[in-house]
Amino acid sequence: MGLMKLFARSAPPLTRLPNGCFTLDRTGRVLVGTMPSSFPVAVVREIGRHVLDTFREAQAVQLPLAELVVHYGSLKIVARELRGGAIVFLSPKSPISTAK
Repeated sequence: MGLMKLFARSAPPLTRLPNGCFTLDRTGRVLVGTMPSSFPVAVVREIGRHVLDTFREAQAVQLPLAELVVHYGSLKIVARELRGGAIVFLSPKSPISTAK
């Protein structure tokens, strides 16, 4: 019966994919954002940390990187460097194209 309890755990709740943006200062602190309140703040901080790390690493190897575009599953992340900080745009990718 102990093995059955392992599989009986409930799955974590699903969160809706965000559509919004946020800005970060050079220390990684979120200054302003239009993210929905239902989207976890920890995920916003984690995305911001990775974005800032990427811009810093590019600067360390003297690679001129002003914009970063990431297609992650059904989420599109666009980040622009702002003098040490960044602005990050998150939007869901729609599987259905509205263009005709």
